[in-house]
Amino acid sequence: MGNRKLNKQREIAAKLSRPKPIELPSGNWRCQVMVRGKRVEVVETDPQTAHAKALAIKAGLLEEEKSPANMTVGDAIDRYIESKDAVLSPSTIRGYKSMRQTVLAPICSQPLQTMTQETVQRFVNSVAKKHSPKYTANAHGLLSAAVKLYRGKLQLITTLPQKEKKEIRIPETKDIQFLVEKAKGTRFELPFLLAVWMGLRTSEIRGLTWDSIEGDMLHIKQAMVEGEDGPVIKLAKTYSGDRKIKIPEYIRQLLEDTPRKDEYIVHYSRNALYNHLRRMCQRYGIPHFRFHDLRHYHASVMLSVGVPDKYAMERMGHASAHMLKRVYQHTMKEKTEEITEQVDDFFNSKLHTGFHTKENES
Repeated sequence: MGNRKLNKQREIAAKLSRPKPIELPSGNWRCQVMVRGKRVEVVETDPQTAHAKALAIKAGLLEEEKSPANMTVGDAIDRYIESKDAVLSPSTIRGYKSMRQTVLAPICSQPLQTMTQETVQRFVNSVAKKHSPKYTANAHGLLSAAVKLYRGKLQLITTLPQKEKKEIRIPETKDIQFLVEKAKGTRFELPFLLAVWMGLRTSEIRGLTWDSIEGDMLHIKQAMVEGEDGPVIKLAKTYSGDRKIKIPEYIRQLLEDTPRKDEYIVHYSRNALYNHLRRMCQRYGIPHFRFHDLRHYHASVMLSVGVPDKYAMERMGHASAHMLKRVYQHTMKEKTEEITEQVDDFFNSKLHTGFHTKENES
Protein backbone atom coordinates (compact mmCIF):
# COMPACT_ATOMS: atom_id res chain seq x y z
CA MET A 1 0.00 0.00 0.00
CA GLY A 2 2.83 2.37 0.94
CA ASN A 3 4.74 1.69 -2.29
CA ARG A 4 1.63 2.27 -4.41
CA LYS A 5 1.02 5.60 -2.71
CA LEU A 6 4.66 6.63 -3.16
CA ASN A 7 4.67 5.66 -6.84
CA LYS A 8 1.44 7.62 -7.35
CA GLN A 9 2.98 10.69 -5.71
CA ARG A 10 6.02 10.41 -7.99
CA GLU A 11 3.77 10.20 -11.04
CA ILE A 12 1.95 13.34 -9.92
CA ALA A 13 5.21 15.16 -9.21
CA ALA A 14 6.48 14.33 -12.69
CA LYS A 15 3.38 15.89 -14.31
CA LEU A 16 3.36 19.11 -12.29
CA SER A 17 4.68 22.27 -13.91
CA ARG A 18 7.36 24.43 -12.33
CA PRO A 19 8.22 24.79 -9.55
CA LYS A 20 8.95 21.07 -9.59
CA PRO A 21 8.40 19.16 -6.33
CA ILE A 22 11.56 17.33 -5.25
CA GLU A 23 11.39 14.26 -3.06
CA LEU A 24 13.56 14.54 0.07
CA PRO A 25 15.33 11.68 1.90
CA SER A 26 12.82 12.12 4.74
CA GLY A 27 9.97 11.21 2.34
CA ASN A 28 8.62 14.78 2.24
CA TRP A 29 8.42 16.95 -0.89
CA ARG A 30 10.09 20.32 -1.41
CA CYS A 31 9.18 23.13 -3.79
CA GLN A 32 11.31 26.24 -4.23
CA VAL A 33 10.21 29.59 -5.66
CA MET A 34 11.83 33.04 -5.92
CA VAL A 35 9.97 35.80 -4.06
CA ARG A 36 11.35 39.36 -4.23
CA GLY A 37 14.76 38.00 -5.18
CA LYS A 38 14.82 35.52 -2.30
CA ARG A 39 14.52 31.75 -2.58
CA VAL A 40 11.57 30.41 -0.56
CA GLU A 41 11.25 26.73 0.24
CA VAL A 42 8.00 24.85 0.92
CA VAL A 43 8.15 21.38 2.45
CA GLU A 44 5.04 19.19 2.65
CA THR A 45 4.16 15.52 2.94
CA ASP A 46 2.85 15.25 -0.63
CA PRO A 47 3.94 16.89 -3.92
CA GLN A 48 0.58 18.44 -4.81
CA THR A 49 0.32 20.40 -1.56
CA ALA A 50 3.94 21.56 -1.78
CA HIS A 51 3.40 22.69 -5.40
CA ALA A 52 0.12 24.51 -4.65
CA LYS A 53 1.57 26.33 -1.63
CA ALA A 54 4.67 27.38 -3.53
CA LEU A 55 2.55 28.87 -6.34
CA ALA A 56 0.30 30.63 -3.84
CA ILE A 57 3.30 32.19 -2.06
CA LYS A 58 4.78 33.33 -5.37
CA ALA A 59 1.44 34.90 -6.34
CA GLY A 60 1.20 36.66 -2.98
CA LEU A 61 -1.95 34.73 -2.04
CA LEU A 62 -0.32 32.95 0.89
CA GLU A 63 2.01 34.26 3.54
CA GLU A 64 5.59 33.17 3.04
CA GLU A 65 6.45 30.20 5.20
CA LYS A 66 9.75 29.61 6.89
CA SER A 67 11.92 26.97 5.29
CA PRO A 68 13.40 24.25 7.52
CA ALA A 69 16.74 26.04 7.22
CA ASN A 70 15.31 29.10 9.00
CA MET A 71 13.00 27.36 11.44
CA THR A 72 13.26 27.25 15.20
CA VAL A 73 12.30 24.10 17.06
CA GLY A 74 9.09 25.88 18.05
CA ASP A 75 8.29 26.63 14.39
CA ALA A 76 8.74 22.94 13.54
CA ILE A 77 6.49 21.82 16.40
CA ASP A 78 3.81 24.37 15.43
CA ARG A 79 3.82 23.24 11.81
CA TYR A 80 3.77 19.59 12.82
CA ILE A 81 0.73 20.15 15.05
CA GLU A 82 -1.00 22.13 12.30
CA SER A 83 -0.35 19.37 9.76
CA LYS A 84 -2.05 16.81 12.05
CA ASP A 85 -5.02 18.98 12.99
CA ALA A 86 -7.50 17.09 10.80
CA VAL A 87 -6.41 13.54 11.66
CA LEU A 88 -5.71 13.58 15.40
CA SER A 89 -8.26 13.78 18.21
CA PRO A 90 -9.16 17.32 19.34
CA SER A 91 -8.04 16.37 22.85
CA THR A 92 -4.67 15.20 21.48
CA ILE A 93 -4.18 18.48 19.58
CA ARG A 94 -5.16 20.39 22.72
CA GLY A 95 -2.60 18.41 24.72
CA TYR A 96 0.11 18.99 22.11
CA LYS A 97 -0.46 22.75 22.12
CA SER A 98 -0.40 22.87 25.90
CA MET A 99 2.82 20.86 25.97
CA ARG A 100 4.38 23.16 23.38
CA GLN A 101 3.58 26.22 25.54
CA THR A 102 4.82 24.69 28.79
CA VAL A 103 7.31 21.85 29.03
CA LEU A 104 8.74 22.31 25.50
CA ALA A 105 8.96 26.12 25.77
CA PRO A 106 12.64 26.22 26.91
CA ILE A 107 13.82 24.50 23.73
CA CYS A 108 11.46 26.17 21.23
CA SER A 109 13.67 29.19 20.51
CA GLN A 110 16.63 27.06 19.40
CA PRO A 111 17.33 27.01 15.63
CA LEU A 112 16.21 23.66 14.21
CA GLN A 113 19.42 23.25 12.23
CA THR A 114 21.58 23.40 15.39
CA MET A 115 19.60 20.67 17.13
CA THR A 116 21.75 17.64 18.02
CA GLN A 117 21.19 14.35 19.80
CA GLU A 118 23.05 15.73 22.81
CA THR A 119 20.75 18.77 22.94
CA VAL A 120 17.69 16.54 22.91
CA GLN A 121 19.12 14.17 25.54
CA ARG A 122 19.97 17.04 27.91
CA PHE A 123 16.49 18.46 27.43
CA VAL A 124 14.85 15.10 28.15
CA ASN A 125 17.01 14.75 31.27
CA SER A 126 15.72 18.10 32.55
CA VAL A 127 12.09 17.17 31.84
CA ALA A 128 12.46 13.80 33.56
CA LYS A 129 13.51 15.53 36.80
CA LYS A 130 10.13 17.27 37.07
CA HIS A 131 7.69 14.98 35.29
CA SER A 132 6.66 11.32 35.14
CA PRO A 133 8.33 8.90 32.71
CA LYS A 134 5.12 8.73 30.66
CA TYR A 135 4.82 12.52 30.35
CA THR A 136 8.53 12.78 29.50
CA ALA A 137 8.11 10.16 26.77
CA ASN A 138 5.10 12.04 25.35
CA ALA A 139 7.03 15.32 25.26
CA HIS A 140 9.96 13.62 23.53
CA GLY A 141 7.55 11.96 21.09
CA LEU A 142 6.16 15.32 19.97
CA LEU A 143 9.63 16.86 19.72
CA SER A 144 11.11 13.94 17.78
CA ALA A 145 8.13 13.80 15.38
CA ALA A 146 8.61 17.48 14.49
CA VAL A 147 12.38 17.06 14.13
CA LYS A 148 11.94 13.99 11.93
CA LEU A 149 9.51 15.83 9.64
CA TYR A 150 11.76 18.84 8.99
CA ARG A 151 15.22 17.39 9.65
CA GLY A 152 14.89 13.86 8.38
CA LYS A 153 18.64 13.17 8.48
CA LEU A 154 18.85 13.69 12.24
CA GLN A 155 18.03 10.29 13.68
CA LEU A 156 17.26 10.62 17.38
CA ILE A 157 18.21 7.71 19.65
CA THR A 158 17.32 9.25 22.98
CA THR A 159 17.51 7.36 26.27
CA LEU A 160 14.18 7.83 28.04
CA PRO A 161 13.47 7.25 31.74
CA GLN A 162 12.35 3.75 32.63
CA LYS A 163 8.60 3.36 32.60
CA GLU A 164 6.91 3.03 35.95
CA LYS A 165 4.87 -0.09 36.51
CA LYS A 166 1.50 1.44 37.22
CA GLU A 167 -0.77 -0.58 39.42
CA ILE A 168 -4.34 -0.47 38.22
CA ARG A 169 -6.88 0.20 40.94
CA ILE A 170 -9.77 -2.23 40.55
CA PRO A 171 -12.72 -1.51 42.84
CA GLU A 172 -14.03 -4.40 44.93
CA THR A 173 -17.49 -5.78 44.25
CA LYS A 174 -18.74 -4.85 47.72
CA ASP A 175 -17.79 -1.20 47.07
CA ILE A 176 -19.51 -1.23 43.68
CA GLN A 177 -22.65 -2.73 45.23
CA PHE A 178 -22.65 -0.08 47.97
CA LEU A 179 -22.21 2.81 45.52
CA VAL A 180 -24.91 1.49 43.19
CA GLU A 181 -27.36 1.50 46.10
CA LYS A 182 -26.38 5.08 46.99
CA ALA A 183 -26.70 6.21 43.35
CA LYS A 184 -30.17 4.71 42.85
CA GLY A 185 -32.75 7.25 41.82
CA THR A 186 -30.15 9.94 41.07
CA ARG A 187 -29.03 11.10 37.63
CA PHE A 188 -25.56 9.71 38.42
CA GLU A 189 -26.92 6.14 38.41
CA LEU A 190 -27.11 5.87 34.61
CA PRO A 191 -23.54 6.95 33.73
CA PHE A 192 -22.22 4.91 36.69
CA LEU A 193 -23.88 1.72 35.37
CA LEU A 194 -22.93 2.43 31.75
CA ALA A 195 -19.30 2.26 32.89
CA VAL A 196 -19.64 -0.62 35.38
CA TRP A 197 -22.15 -2.86 33.57
CA MET A 198 -21.45 -2.07 29.91
CA GLY A 199 -17.78 -1.03 30.07
CA LEU A 200 -18.10 2.31 28.28
CA ARG A 201 -15.34 4.91 28.35
CA THR A 202 -16.07 8.25 30.02
CA SER A 203 -15.95 10.03 26.64
CA GLU A 204 -18.28 7.42 25.08
CA ILE A 205 -20.85 7.92 27.85
CA ARG A 206 -20.76 11.67 27.31
CA GLY A 207 -21.11 11.23 23.54
CA LEU A 208 -24.21 9.02 23.63
CA THR A 209 -27.19 10.45 21.74
CA TRP A 210 -30.76 9.18 21.72
CA ASP A 211 -30.33 7.74 18.23
CA SER A 212 -27.58 5.51 19.71
CA ILE A 213 -30.42 3.32 21.02
CA GLU A 214 -31.22 0.88 18.21
CA GLY A 215 -33.89 -1.54 19.42
CA ASP A 216 -32.35 -3.54 22.26
CA MET A 217 -28.79 -2.51 21.28
CA LEU A 218 -26.69 0.50 22.26
CA HIS A 219 -24.60 1.74 19.33
CA ILE A 220 -21.33 3.25 20.60
CA LYS A 221 -20.25 5.28 17.58
CA GLN A 222 -18.75 8.52 18.91
CA ALA A 223 -17.16 10.18 21.92
CA MET A 224 -17.22 13.62 23.48
CA VAL A 225 -13.74 14.94 24.29
CA GLU A 226 -12.34 18.28 25.41
CA GLY A 227 -11.00 20.41 22.55
CA GLU A 228 -9.36 23.83 22.67
CA ASP A 229 -12.70 25.62 22.84
CA GLY A 230 -14.71 23.14 24.88
CA PRO A 231 -16.41 19.76 24.24
CA VAL A 232 -15.98 18.25 20.76
CA ILE A 233 -17.62 15.17 19.25
CA LYS A 234 -15.29 12.74 17.50
CA LEU A 235 -16.07 9.49 15.73
CA ALA A 236 -14.61 6.20 16.97
CA LYS A 237 -10.94 6.18 15.99
CA THR A 238 -10.94 2.46 15.08
CA TYR A 239 -13.46 0.03 13.60
CA SER A 240 -13.48 -1.85 16.91
CA GLY A 241 -14.40 1.32 18.80
CA ASP A 242 -17.62 1.54 16.77
CA ARG A 243 -19.60 -1.29 18.35
CA LYS A 244 -23.03 -2.40 19.55
CA ILE A 245 -23.82 -3.86 22.97
CA LYS A 246 -27.11 -5.34 24.10
CA ILE A 247 -28.79 -3.11 26.68
CA PRO A 248 -29.59 -4.86 30.00
CA GLU A 249 -33.24 -4.54 30.98
CA TYR A 250 -32.44 -2.53 34.11
CA ILE A 251 -30.42 0.03 32.13
CA ARG A 252 -33.13 0.09 29.44
CA GLN A 253 -35.61 1.17 32.12
CA LEU A 254 -33.23 3.88 33.33
CA LEU A 255 -32.95 5.16 29.75
CA GLU A 256 -36.74 5.23 29.37
CA ASP A 257 -37.05 7.21 32.61
CA THR A 258 -34.37 9.74 31.59
CA PRO A 259 -35.79 13.14 30.48
CA ARG A 260 -34.96 14.14 26.88
CA LYS A 261 -33.46 17.61 27.24
CA ASP A 262 -31.66 17.54 23.88
CA GLU A 263 -29.95 15.01 21.61
CA TYR A 264 -27.56 13.83 24.35
CA ILE A 265 -28.48 11.20 26.93
CA VAL A 266 -25.98 12.06 29.70
CA HIS A 267 -25.29 15.64 30.76
CA TYR A 268 -22.05 15.58 32.72
CA SER A 269 -18.63 17.04 32.00
CA ARG A 270 -15.67 14.70 32.38
CA ASN A 271 -14.57 16.48 35.56
CA ALA A 272 -18.10 16.36 36.99
CA LEU A 273 -18.23 12.55 36.63
CA TYR A 274 -14.80 12.14 38.24
CA ASN A 275 -15.57 14.59 41.05
CA HIS A 276 -18.99 13.13 41.82
CA LEU A 277 -17.48 9.66 42.27
CA ARG A 278 -14.57 11.05 44.30
CA ARG A 279 -16.96 12.79 46.69
CA MET A 280 -19.07 9.62 47.09
CA CYS A 281 -15.97 7.62 47.99
CA GLN A 282 -14.92 10.24 50.52
CA ARG A 283 -18.39 10.49 52.04
CA TYR A 284 -18.76 6.75 52.62
CA GLY A 285 -15.15 5.90 53.49
CA ILE A 286 -14.47 3.88 50.33
CA PRO A 287 -10.86 3.77 49.01
CA HIS A 288 -10.59 6.34 46.23
CA PHE A 289 -10.71 5.23 42.61
CA ARG A 290 -11.34 7.10 39.36
CA PHE A 291 -14.44 6.99 37.20
CA HIS A 292 -12.33 5.26 34.51
CA ASP A 293 -11.59 2.49 37.03
CA LEU A 294 -15.22 1.42 36.72
CA ARG A 295 -14.28 0.29 33.21
CA HIS A 296 -11.32 -1.61 34.68
CA TYR A 297 -13.78 -3.34 37.01
CA HIS A 298 -16.01 -4.32 34.07
CA ALA A 299 -13.07 -5.83 32.18
CA SER A 300 -11.89 -7.69 35.27
CA VAL A 301 -15.35 -9.17 35.80
CA MET A 302 -15.35 -10.51 32.24
CA LEU A 303 -11.93 -12.05 32.69
CA SER A 304 -12.77 -13.50 36.12
CA VAL A 305 -15.90 -15.27 34.79
CA GLY A 306 -13.99 -16.69 31.85
CA VAL A 307 -15.05 -14.50 28.92
CA PRO A 308 -12.55 -15.23 26.11
CA ASP A 309 -10.20 -12.36 25.25
CA LYS A 310 -11.72 -12.02 21.77
CA TYR A 311 -15.19 -11.25 23.12
CA ALA A 312 -13.92 -9.08 25.99
CA MET A 313 -11.85 -7.13 23.46
CA GLU A 314 -14.87 -6.59 21.19
CA ARG A 315 -17.09 -5.49 24.06
CA MET A 316 -14.47 -3.04 25.36
CA GLY A 317 -13.88 -1.62 21.87
CA HIS A 318 -10.20 -2.55 21.66
CA ALA A 319 -8.49 -3.07 18.30
CA SER A 320 -6.28 -5.82 19.74
CA ALA A 321 -5.89 -7.86 22.90
CA HIS A 322 -2.62 -6.07 23.74
CA MET A 323 -4.22 -3.40 25.93
CA LEU A 324 -6.54 -5.93 27.53
CA LYS A 325 -3.63 -8.14 28.57
CA ARG A 326 -1.32 -5.28 29.55
CA VAL A 327 -3.74 -3.27 31.64
CA TYR A 328 -6.91 -5.15 32.45
CA GLN A 329 -5.94 -8.76 33.00
CA HIS A 330 -5.92 -8.60 36.80
CA THR A 331 -7.81 -10.90 39.08
CA MET A 332 -10.03 -9.20 41.63
CA LYS A 333 -9.16 -9.57 45.30
CA GLU A 334 -12.25 -11.56 46.20
CA LYS A 335 -11.65 -13.99 43.30
CA THR A 336 -8.08 -14.52 44.48
CA GLU A 337 -9.32 -15.27 48.00
CA GLU A 338 -11.92 -17.68 46.63
CA ILE A 339 -9.29 -19.62 44.66
CA THR A 340 -6.96 -19.67 47.67
CA GLU A 341 -9.73 -21.17 49.82
CA GLN A 342 -10.46 -23.83 47.21
CA VAL A 343 -6.79 -24.86 47.05
CA ASP A 344 -6.44 -24.86 50.87
CA ASP A 345 -9.64 -26.90 51.24
CA PHE A 346 -8.25 -29.53 48.89
CA PHE A 347 -5.01 -29.95 50.82
CA ASN A 348 -6.64 -29.71 54.27
CA SER A 349 -9.00 -32.48 53.24
CA LYS A 350 -6.46 -34.74 51.56
CA LEU A 351 -3.75 -34.25 54.19
CA HIS A 352 -6.18 -34.49 57.13
CA THR A 353 -4.84 -31.36 58.79
CA GLY A 354 -8.05 -30.69 60.71
CA PHE A 355 -8.23 -27.12 59.36
CA HIS A 356 -11.12 -25.80 57.29
CA THR A 357 -12.02 -22.50 55.64
CA LYS A 358 -14.54 -20.22 57.31
CA GLU A 359 -17.09 -21.09 54.64
CA ASN A 360 -16.88 -24.81 55.44
CA GLU A 361 -16.95 -24.22 59.18
CA SER A 362 -20.24 -22.37 58.93
